[in-house]
Amino acid sequence: MTDEQLMECVAKGDLDKASTLFERYSPTLHNFFTKLTYDRSASEDLTQNLFVRLLKYRHTYRIGANFRSWIFQMARNIFYDQAQEKRKMPTDEIKEYDQNIVFEQQNWEQKEELELLDKALAKLPTDQREILWLNRYENMTYSEIAKITDSTESAIKMKAHRALKNLKEIYFKLM
Repeated sequence: MTDEQLMECVAKGDLDKASTLFERYSPTLHNFFTKLTYDRSASEDLTQNLFVRLLKYRHTYRIGANFRSWIFQMARNIFYDQAQEKRKMPTDEIKEYDQNIVFEQQNWEQKEELELLDKALAKLPTDQREILWLNRYENMTYSEIAKITDSTESAIKMKAHRALKNLKEIYFKLM
C-alpha cells in the first residue's frame, strides 16, 4: 500500500496501519530532527511525539493529499513548538555541536570533510539548515518545501540560495 492509502486507513480508524507508517518514516524523521537539534535524545522524543500527534490528529489528513508533505509539515510544527517551549525556560542554552552524531550519507570520500561539513551545517540558522536538509537529503522539491513551510516556491529558492552561500562561507572558515 502507498503511504497515502495507509494514512487514509488510519484516518478512518484502522490504527494498525500506523505501525507501517512508523516503520517507513521514523528513521527519516529521526534524522531530520537530529539535524535540527543535534541532540539524539531530543530527536527520539520528537519522533515519538510526532507519531502520537499523527494518531491524535489523523482526522485532519485530507484524503488524496501527499502524505510525505503532510508528515513533514507536522514534524516541523512539533520542532518549532518544542523550540518555543524551550525559549520560555529560564535556562535556555544552545547546545554545542555533538561530536558523536554520525552523518548518514555514504558517498563522501573522506571522513574529515564530512565532519567539517556537518560542523558547518550546525552553525547555520535552523531555518536554513531545515531547507537544505529537506532539499538535499530528503530530496524534496522547492515546491514541496514551500507547502510544508507555508511559503512560496520563489521564497524557498531564495532561502536555499542564501543557506548554501552561508554554508560555503562557514565551511571555508572552518578549514
